[in-house]
Amino acid sequence: MSIREAIRDAHINRAYDRRLNDRHLSRQIFRRRVLLAALIALLVFTVLLWRAAFLQVDRHEHFSEMAENNRTRTLVIPPERGRIFDDGGRVVADNVATYQAQIVPEDADDLKRELSMLQQVLKLDDDTLHDLKERIKFGRSFDPILVKSDLTPVEMAKLAQLQPWLPGVSVESSLKRVYPYRQLLAHVVGYVGRINVADLKRINADLYQGTQYIGKSGIEREYEDVLHGKPGFKTVEVDAVGRVVKVLKVVPPVAGQDIHLTLDVPLQGIAAAALGSYSGAVVAEDPTTGAIKAMVSRPSFDPNLFVDGISHKNYQALLNDPERPLFDRAITATYPPGSTIKPVMALAGLQYGFLDPNKKFFAGPYFQIPGDKHHYRDWRKWGHGWVDLDQAITQSCDVYFYDLAYRMGIDPMHAFLTEFGLGRKTGIDLPGESSGLVPSPEWKRKTKNLPWYPGETVIAGIGQGYMLTTVLQLAQTTSILAESGKRYRPWLVASNKDKEPSIELKSPSFWNDVRHGMFDVINSPHGTARRIAAPYLIAGKTGTAQVFTVAQNASYNAKDLAKKLHDHAVFIGFAPYDDPKIAVAVMAEHGGSGSGTAAPVARRVMDYYLGFEPKKTVKMEFVKHGD
Repeated sequence: MSIREAIRDAHINRAYDRRLNDRHLSRQIFRRRVLLAALIALLVFTVLLWRAAFLQVDRHEHFSEMAENNRTRTLVIPPERGRIFDDGGRVVADNVATYQAQIVPEDADDLKRELSMLQQVLKLDDDTLHDLKERIKFGRSFDPILVKSDLTPVEMAKLAQLQPWLPGVSVESSLKRVYPYRQLLAHVVGYVGRINVADLKRINADLYQGTQYIGKSGIEREYEDVLHGKPGFKTVEVDAVGRVVKVLKVVPPVAGQDIHLTLDVPLQGIAAAALGSYSGAVVAEDPTTGAIKAMVSRPSFDPNLFVDGISHKNYQALLNDPERPLFDRAITATYPPGSTIKPVMALAGLQYGFLDPNKKFFAGPYFQIPGDKHHYRDWRKWGHGWVDLDQAITQSCDVYFYDLAYRMGIDPMHAFLTEFGLGRKTGIDLPGESSGLVPSPEWKRKTKNLPWYPGETVIAGIGQGYMLTTVLQLAQTTSILAESGKRYRPWLVASNKDKEPSIELKSPSFWNDVRHGMFDVINSPHGTARRIAAPYLIAGKTGTAQVFTVAQNASYNAKDLAKKLHDHAVFIGFAPYDDPKIAVAVMAEHGGSGSGTAAPVARRVMDYYLGFEPKKTVKMEFVKHGD
């Protein structure tokens, strides 16, 4: 073999060896790829198997629930609100059937578009729409939100026609709150209103599911937890388009409890009518229990306006009314008590030893503090002459009580009046009660950073100056006087009565001394309220609460003054004298004198309550000045 042939054979052998090696490498690569593909397939299968097991086993309950929710729906059943009755069983806050539009935000396809459609269809003003958006914003997306109540047949027909474009909106039957006596009981009973953003922040949302209203004032607010009740639920089966085809389960709601008030509607009407055109208040109380039988505040308002959300125009009209009809003059407004404080001052003088009931005192036309030229004038220009305690109360002698207050001093006076219940809340079961004010040097330093002056003590002795009371406090004071120290916390709901500790004096005769003076106010020829003497025995005390101070050298003449500058007329009284069954306090703003304006109001209330029909109507005559 030649060298050339050997070289060729060598090349051939090397090429053959390379081909053998390439085939072996290819097999190895192929086996590796097959193995890798098998591993990947095994991994994918394992993951799929694990996922299937997870969905079928671990998440079985979750997906079963989701599937069930596509077939079923839970609907809230709001509770019926408890009704409110007066003492005679008359309904003063009722529920009537109505239809309302509501929206569940999470069920709406396009919430903004649906709200725009609702505004057009239901003619919602911008304020109402803004309030609706705020309630949706701060509420829960799955809770139904009230859009409009009291739907008309036309409005319901329009909503039904547009239902395919309003998936989150529904028309539901509901119960709406109504107040049949309107203005007569507005301040006491109060009213409910739509749940707003402020309400949502303080209530338990679970307890108010499906509820659109909440108590805003008066008894409605005070007893909200009692009146509201608890919501129920209804599980229903729905078809593909959401129509209810079957009711699966019902958990009925728990209705709110009914409430019975101590108020008597006819007596309330008599008191309101007797007050006439005067702004002010009348409170009538059973002195033996503390039960409030009438509580009038005038002017008043129609609480039905607030149930569905009062319009901006109507609300502004109430706010801007100079007579302030929203202001509760029975428990929130405070007034100088005037001379109605004199019986309590007399008790304080007896208790602390500053008075002898039988000792005569010369009451001239004015009182002077020793060393001071200022004249503290009596309401009677020429004075009362020699008077004892009984006569001082009967004739409402200012100078007698100026002298008593000066000798007693402000500290004992403050202590006794406060113990009597003045200057603090009575604790009645109503929101918004004021405490009034029995002034003291400490109070003046703290609030005005000024010292106390003796002259302020003098005028406090006849219920003027800084002293302020509510009409309810005057009624409670009258009840304490009627019961010779026994006292009860005023109350309106039968389950809320409570007796308080009696006021103990050094001698029980002190009560008789003061009560007899109040008896003579009505029954003596010299009594300031002798005009209201009745077939039964009344005891009382007239008062005049000054609106402004008359200058030292000027005289009070009502004819020369605007009505808003006239004195307030005040009266307190109880009857029958020997067996008290009713205590009454009356405040007639700018009414002039207690004898001519306020006392006849109390007489009418007593006549009705005690079953007497007066032979003639008591005239609301205006007296120039004096108690």
